[in-house]
Amino acid sequence: MEGAKTWLIPDGYLPAKGPDGHYAGHDCVCLLNTSSENAMVWLDVYFEDRDPVEDLEVRLAAKRVLHLRMDKPEMLGGFQMPREVPYALRVRSDTPISVQYSRLDVTQANMAFLSTMAFPVTHSRLRKPKLYVKKRRRGKVARTSQNRGGR
Repeated sequence: MEGAKTWLIPDGYLPAKGPDGHYAGHDCVCLLNTSSENAMVWLDVYFEDRDPVEDLEVRLAAKRVLHLRMDKPEMLGGFQMPREVPYALRVRSDTPISVQYSRLDVTQANMAFLSTMAFPVTHSRLRKPKLYVKKRRRGKVARTSQNRGGR
């Protein structure tokens, strides 16, 4: 299956509305489900100075994409994301999906748009590094990366 079940977005920020009122800055979390199974997705929102908001539930149909606007409470189960407050997201799914994050900042005349893939969390077993060991010579101490100061 393509994708992962847990994704992290460390740098969320819902920008202010534009000065002329024509455009609204926004964050968007794009969810892609390429599998033939519907996905149940949960968002956990973390803040610097307040308790997290956890388990915001989103349904993602099989072989579909959803552009989840963070400034639309109706897409977040009624949760109103505060503007101009840094946050981070953990996206969890019961089916592997792909996640991308985008931000449109319209607070200045030269609008800024950024987009990046979220960080997929994999639960693979970590391999221990192999230690370098020179052939032992009589009367010499074996040298490893540990006793050479990590070089």
